[in-house]
Amino acid sequence: MIDAYPHHAEPGEPGAPLMILFHGTGGDERQFVQLARGLIPGTGLVAPRGDVSERGAARFFRRAGEGVYDMADLARATEKMAGFVAAHVARAKPGRVIGLGYSNGANILASVIFARPDLFDAAVLMHPLIPWTPAPAPVRTRVLITAGARDPICPPAATRALQDWVRAQGASVETEWHEGGHEIARSELAAIGRLLDA
Repeated sequence: MIDAYPHHAEPGEPGAPLMILFHGTGGDERQFVQLARGLIPGTGLVAPRGDVSERGAARFFRRAGEGVYDMADLARATEKMAGFVAAHVARAKPGRVIGLGYSNGANILASVIFARPDLFDAAVLMHPLIPWTPAPAPVRTRVLITAGARDPICPPAATRALQDWVRAQGASVETEWHEGGHEIARSELAAIGRLLDA
């Protein structure tokens, strides 16, 4: 499973965290490498590239339209990604495992956390859209959700529903809002830094 996806990998220092990076639709495995390098010096990095093409744009699972997911393909992708992440964690033996995903990448990261609550110690979900109610799960991952108050892709009501669901599982969750849309704002980066420093 360690090569289940084309990916970029950088080994970390012994005992350092391992960051798993998930790009947005149309991104690739290098989208967040520079950002991650600056967040925790010496951390290991693994960044898979989505195996689904939507009119040439890489994604992690199929959809019929904005917010209309192919749930069977999401289940396939979630199982495959969980195996990929677990294999890299077993090889790296990191001090902690951190996930960071944006948009479609945040969605697959969230789905993996729902299915395998043991894999990630902390997760950053930037502009996720979870248009279904997940089954209860023993989530203990520390979660940061970042969102835009005027995001046309990820409605604020859906963001709040995800926040409430994570909190209802007993996990620690914070949400960082900015006044814009689907773009990543500086305030989100500052919130990510605070999460990782805690």
